[in-house]
Amino acid sequence: MPYVNIRVAGTLSKEQKAEISAGVTEVITRVANKPANSVLIFIDELPHENIASAGQLLQPPAK
Repeated sequence: MPYVNIRVAGTLSKEQKAEISAGVTEVITRVANKPANSVLIFIDELPHENIASAGQLLQPPAK
């Protein structure tokens, strides 16, 4: 059973999560020849201040 963990800075809409999940599932079923109902996807949304790059905390995108 394939497990996929996707971590993103900030939040995604329900529609974005659905589209990402469908696309990732399609790739795994096609490339790894696994049934779609065996693919589990976990999407973790993290506050920007909990992620750093090059020693600097990420800043939320300007609104």
